[in-house]
Amino acid sequence: MTTTAPTVNGRVIGLAHYAGRAVLESVLAGYGLTFQQSVTLRLVAVADEPVDRDRLVGQVVDSLKVEEADIRAVVEELVSATLLETDPAQPSRLGITDAGRELHTRSAAETAPISARIYAGIPTEDLAAAGRVLDLVVERANAELAARK
Repeated sequence: MTTTAPTVNGRVIGLAHYAGRAVLESVLAGYGLTFQQSVTLRLVAVADEPVDRDRLVGQVVDSLKVEEADIRAVVEELVSATLLETDPAQPSRLGITDAGRELHTRSAAETAPISARIYAGIPTEDLAAAGRVLDLVVERANAELAARK
């Protein structure tokens, strides 16, 4: 009996997303972080300098397709937890604290080998093709969302 791979569609993409997210959230829980907090913290951690608060909120909202108020609350949670801090020279900008950088580094280090195991053995050309398809799906879905506004 042969098994054929499923055709890529919204259900298959969703199942892959939620399976990977569940693994990530199980790691993040050990650090006291939510998925939204992790996404927000990462954007500041990888920036070369403090980031504009409104731009940060906009990036997370655009990426996760969630309400702006929810992400503003996430930013305040990260500031209250002293993982992010207001830039004294420019109060509209946020930087990562030493504690925030350490938390991001440790959680990323824990998830890296898990990701490696998940993607192990998948040919590079298959990953590249999947990446191209998913980029196109995101582009088209974003266009549909924009048309509905």
